[in-house]
Amino acid sequence: MNQPNAQFFINETATGGRRLAYLPREGRSPTVVWLGGFRSDMRATKAAALDDWAQRSGQAFLRFDYSGHGESDGRFEEGTISDWLSDAVSIIRARAGTRPVFVGSSMGGWLSLLAARTLAGTDSAPSALVLIAPAVDFTDKLMWAAMSESDRRTVTESGRLLVPSAYGEPYPITRALIEDGARHNLFGAPIAPGCPVHILQGMQDPDVPWRHALELVEHLPGEATTVTFIKDGDHRLSRPQDIALLVATVAGAVSA
Repeated sequence: MNQPNAQFFINETATGGRRLAYLPREGRSPTVVWLGGFRSDMRATKAAALDDWAQRSGQAFLRFDYSGHGESDGRFEEGTISDWLSDAVSIIRARAGTRPVFVGSSMGGWLSLLAARTLAGTDSAPSALVLIAPAVDFTDKLMWAAMSESDRRTVTESGRLLVPSAYGEPYPITRALIEDGARHNLFGAPIAPGCPVHILQGMQDPDVPWRHALELVEHLPGEATTVTFIKDGDHRLSRPQDIALLVATVAGAVSA
């Protein structure tokens, strides 16, 4: 199957423009916006499955790569949560239309909540969030907290640590990522996204434990929040039955 060619958008920042790759699909509103995970890209399995659904159903869909990810410009190890949040907010404002639905996977779940807060009160604020294994505050709660004292010293003193990955080559964790991420922590205060939240969480997830999703729910007061636990589900939730559940959840969020 031929893959569509990426289009490009410039996120103008205080330090210069960042060229972001994106794939738009025209269709009816609201636009469903895919916010991918840490080191993932817009052509990954779940994003591609949602694009197939959007094509079949006539739904508008937008997927993109953060700077340093996929086909966008930049080096991954130079990126921070602030950078990737800026990328998301800029392209949502420019390309997603009114009251989009955010679908955030892992880190994208955290960025979805941060983007919802940033866009609150504007036409670009989301009408619903679908969060897949949302890695809220992961740089602090799931990375830094899990490091040995030796690894923490390496990050602090040398500025980066290479970490083994179950999904490919080792990847760098930088001091800038850890320090910047802490400035965006959401846990410890109520989170008010201003729209319904649907969470899908595998209970066999080694990267974002299912209890982390419960902690998130505790911070979502006064909102319509639904949590679906997949008892044998892993972090990726990319099996056919997981994809079917994701599509059904997004379709329900769009039509609500």
